[in-house]
Amino acid sequence: MAAEKKCLFLIFSSAFFTILFILTANSGVNSAAFPSKTFPPVVRHGPSSPPAFAYYISGGPGHKDRIIRLLLAVYHPRNRYLLHLSHEASDGERVALASAVRAVPAVQVVGNVDVIGKADATTYMGSSTLAAVLHAASILMRLDSGWDWFITLSSTDYPLVTQDDLSHVFSSVPRDLNFIDHTSDLGWKELHRMQPIVVDPGIYLGRKTNKIFHATQTRPTPAAFKVFTGSPWVTLSRSFIEFCLMGWDNLPRVLLLYFTNVMLSEEGYFHSVICNSPEFQNLTVNSDLRYIVWDNPPKMEPHFLNVTDYDNVVHSGVAFARQFKKNDPVLDIIDEKILQRGSHQAAPGAWCSGRRSWWMDPCTGFGDVNVVKPGPQASNLEDTMTKLLEDWKSQSSSCK
Repeated sequence: MAAEKKCLFLIFSSAFFTILFILTANSGVNSAAFPSKTFPPVVRHGPSSPPAFAYYISGGPGHKDRIIRLLLAVYHPRNRYLLHLSHEASDGERVALASAVRAVPAVQVVGNVDVIGKADATTYMGSSTLAAVLHAASILMRLDSGWDWFITLSSTDYPLVTQDDLSHVFSSVPRDLNFIDHTSDLGWKELHRMQPIVVDPGIYLGRKTNKIFHATQTRPTPAAFKVFTGSPWVTLSRSFIEFCLMGWDNLPRVLLLYFTNVMLSEEGYFHSVICNSPEFQNLTVNSDLRYIVWDNPPKMEPHFLNVTDYDNVVHSGVAFARQFKKNDPVLDIIDEKILQRGSHQAAPGAWCSGRRSWWMDPCTGFGDVNVVKPGPQASNLEDTMTKLLEDWKSQSSSCK
């Protein structure tokens, strides 16, 4: 009888530890990364704390790995992130992206990264792309009340500074300023972009289409407001985003109706809203903080950057560069020399308290996430910011 009870106990014990092992293996949590009772760090927001950023990162089919690499390069627990794979990407790829996000140790604890599950249908050169950006901004406004600036990135972009660098430099910037490349000198765009009437089928068909529809007639350039154009890549203040989404003035809605039928409306909507608004037109810095090289003569897309561009990139004094091919060797150089980021690891900052080694991710432990420690690259961005702020104060180039 005693032998039978001993046998049953061994069977039960074996089954119990087998079930425990399976549950642990399937949880996806790296027990070596964080203690079992790791709590989210306390993030402080406000004028006396470092600024925080809301990132909207978008990409197309097959861009899951690019988006994850970019996310890790710009990750910080103080920020908020929204990832969007376009409508033509498969549901399986979206699920894989969400799984890859959950596998990042810091994200498991902080929970500050989200993936759009139902993708927006977008059409190249159509206003559905602008609609997707406004959708993302509204989601980020609802998810997090603490961020200060909204930044748009594509999966072909990459940072040239750490998030500690960026936060340090922006700590000296008034938090209602907006960084947006713009001009009222429309040039050839007036005849070929603003006056043609186009219809984006992605808006009303809700599916991917290859082209926009052109009306047979054109329309004159508006007289009720001044049209501005510029780079679609922006860094916008929370107050201005709130104005665009819930504006007490009707201007954002009037301009949205107009730009619905304009080609590449994301190159003109925010620019025209901000420069036609008395409240925000003097809070505009004429720069997108990007390093971009255009082919000569210019094409629809900029030059792909590579290792031959590295010296110019590193001394450009801006925050981001575009565009790069997938896993281009120059990205590895930026990771090593600027971001000091290991493969498949978040770019380290003062918030990372773990031990740094070739086999250990220093960002598997949390220090004070409300402290930033700028690195050598911050000085280049600081010099650029000083010049931009001097130019802004003189109002020599804002909304001209």
